[in-house]
Amino acid sequence: MEKRWELRHQGNKELIEQLAKEINVSFPIANLLYQRGITNYEDAKTFFRPELSHLHDPYLMKDMDKAVLRIEEAIEHNERILVYGDYDVDGTSAVALVYSYLKEFYDNIDFYIPDRYSEGYGISLQGIDYAAETNVKLVIALDCGIKAVEKMKYAKTKQVDFIICDHHRPGNELPEAYAVLDPKRSDCEYPYKELSGCGIGFKLIQAFAQKRNIGIDALIKYLDLVTISIASDIVLITGENRVLAYYGLKLINTKPRPGIEAVLGSGNIKRKTEEVCEKDGFIFSRQLNINDIVFLIGPRINAAGRIESGKDSVKLLITETMEDAALIALQIDTFNTERRCLDTATTIEAVEMIQSNPDLLKNKATLVYSPDWHKGVVGIVASRLTETFYRPTIVLTESNGLICGSARSVKDFDIYDAIDACSDLLEHFGGHKYAAGLSLKAENLPEFRRRFEEIVETTITQDMQVPEVEIDEVIDLRQITQNFYKIIKQFAPFGPGNMAPIFKTTGVVDMGSVRLVGKSEKNHLKLAITYPNISIGPFPAIGFQLGDFFNYIYSGNLFDICYHIEENEWNGNISLQLNIKDIKKGKH
Repeated sequence: MEKRWELRHQGNKELIEQLAKEINVSFPIANLLYQRGITNYEDAKTFFRPELSHLHDPYLMKDMDKAVLRIEEAIEHNERILVYGDYDVDGTSAVALVYSYLKEFYDNIDFYIPDRYSEGYGISLQGIDYAAETNVKLVIALDCGIKAVEKMKYAKTKQVDFIICDHHRPGNELPEAYAVLDPKRSDCEYPYKELSGCGIGFKLIQAFAQKRNIGIDALIKYLDLVTISIASDIVLITGENRVLAYYGLKLINTKPRPGIEAVLGSGNIKRKTEEVCEKDGFIFSRQLNINDIVFLIGPRINAAGRIESGKDSVKLLITETMEDAALIALQIDTFNTERRCLDTATTIEAVEMIQSNPDLLKNKATLVYSPDWHKGVVGIVASRLTETFYRPTIVLTESNGLICGSARSVKDFDIYDAIDACSDLLEHFGGHKYAAGLSLKAENLPEFRRRFEEIVETTITQDMQVPEVEIDEVIDLRQITQNFYKIIKQFAPFGPGNMAPIFKTTGVVDMGSVRLVGKSEKNHLKLAITYPNISIGPFPAIGFQLGDFFNYIYSGNLFDICYHIEENEWNGNISLQLNIKDIKKGKH
C-alpha cells in the first residue's frame, strides 16, 4: 500500500538556531526538540532529565481530597474495601497497583475483575451485588465507571460507596459516585489529561501517601505497573506519562516484580542481553522499551482476560514469589497461545468476508460481524483489519444476547465521535479517539451499520484514507554520527506524542550489496546506503516488507528514504543502522 510522506512543521529557523546555541546541540537536534514544544534551556533540562518532582500535585485533580478522605474513613472504621477494575491490561495493572499498595496498610480489602463474557465491560450489576453480599462498603473502580450513571444509582440502593478512577471521556452526565477522578471531566483543572487508568490509580495512592507524609520514593516500585498500562493502552508518552514511563522502564529492566520477570521468562523475552530477531542474522543488544511492552509483554498479561479471567493477571502482578509467578505465567502463556490462534483464524475469516463482498470492499469504513467469533479477540482483529485495509473498522460478535465488539481507527479520524453520533442505537459504548468498545441489540445492527458507514463516508477526508509517514526532518547522511545518535537516544522513552524521529534523505543509492532477506518470504531488504560519487558511509540498512523495490535498487537507480536511526551489533561491533520505513523512486 502506497504511503504519503508528510514533513512536520519545522518552526522558526531563528528561534531554533537560538535554542541550538543555548543548549549546545546541532540545528537538527534543536529542531526535533522545538517540534516537541521545547523552546528553552529549562524545557530541555526537564525533557532530558525527567524527575519524579516533575509530577503534578495529585490534589489538583477534582474530587481527590474526597477520595482520600473516604479511604481513610473506611480504614478507620474497618470497612471492607473492594478494588474493582476492567479486565484489560490497563485495568488489571491498576487493580494490582492500588490493591497491593493499600494492602500494605490495611487487611480488610479484596479485588474484583468482571467476567468479560457474563458481565461485560465496566461496572456491572453483578459486581455491585457481589460487593453488597460480601459486606463491602467502599469500591474503588479503576479504568471504568465514568459512564456508569444508572449503576451508581443502583449502588446507592445497596449502600455501597464508589470512588471512580477513570480516564475515558465522560458522557453528558457524571455518575453520582462518592468521588469521580477523571482529568477529562469538564470541571477538572488537573494540568495533564492523558493519564492511563492505572495512572489515575497511581495519582490516588500518591495523594494517599502525601496525606500520610510518605515520600514519592516509596511509590517507585509501582511504576513498572503504570508503565505497562501506558504502553498497552497506547496513551501519549508526554508530560507526566513520560516521567512515569522513564522510571518504570528502568525498573522493568533492572528489578522487575516476580510477575513481570515470569512473563519475560515464559515468553523467552530477553532484557539487557543479545536478542536475535528475524533480520537475517542481525543481533541487537538493548534494554526493553515501550514497543516491547506493547507487542511482547502486554498481550501476555491481557491474554488471561481475553480467554479465561483477568483475575489471573492481577494474581500474577501482585504475587511476591517467583515460584507462584512462574506457575501463573505458564498458564497465561497457554492462554496467549490460544489467543494467537483465535485471532489469526478470525482475522483470516474477516479478510475473506471483506474481499468476497464488493460492497464491503468499496466502503470507506469496515464493519464485519459474526456471532461465532470469540469476544476476547475482536479488538485485536479490528487492529489487524485497520492495518490491512486502512480505514475505520468495527468488528462485532455476539455475547449474552447482545451484539458487541471493538472499534479501531486511522490517523486523525475520531471513531469515538462517529460511534457517539449513533449512540441512540447502542446499549453501551466508551473509549478514545482511536479505539472504542460498544454493544447493541441485534435488531439495531442494520441501522447502526447504515448510519456509521454514512458518517464515515461524509466526514473522512482523502488524506485520512492513505497511510502516512510523518517525517520529522530532512537530513544529509553526513549529519549522522555517533554523537548525533547518542542525543537522539535520550529522547526516549518513545511512543505516541514522542515517537522515535523519522528522517528523510534524498538521492541515495545502494553500494551494490542489496539483497532480499527473511526466514520465509524473503521480502525484506538489506542494503548499504550512500550517495553516488560521494565518499560517505556506507550505512547498513534494513527495510522490512520493502522487497518490491529490489529490482529497482539493484539496477543502481537513485531513491529517497525515510528511516529511523538505530544501533546494530554484529560480532561485538556496534554500528549505526538505518531502519527504512518507506522508499520512493528518485530521478534517474
